[in-house]
Amino acid sequence: QVQLVESGGGSVQAGGSLRLSCSASGYSCMGWFRQAPGKQREWVSYISADGDTRYTDSVKGRFTISKDNAKNTLYLQMNNLKPEDTGMYYCAGSWVRYCYRTEQGYTDWGQGAQVTVSS
Repeated sequence: QVQLVESGGGSVQAGGSLRLSCSASGYSCMGWFRQAPGKQREWVSYISADGDTRYTDSVKGRFTISKDNAKNTLYLQMNNLKPEDTGMYYCAGSWVRYCYRTEQGYTDWGQGAQVTVSS
């Protein structure tokens, strides 16, 4: 199992921005998930090999997923952050061309990056 490496978490006030990065290469589909304290891990976004992107409703218009194939890096730009965005964020990779919104659709995971948004 390949371990993905994340970076870029931190603490910000509501309305602030953060960018998460994840070093990875070759995957057909890559996604971001998050887990708030006491809650199950939830899907946030994915990007397909063709660059098609999808977002969960709560982050639409605020978060942007992208990838730089030359740098083998996946990004999640998070703007206008809210306290409810607080949690551990995980990047995930899949070798399957179809992108899923569930954890079971991904085989490789990062160690997680903490994002804390204060009001």
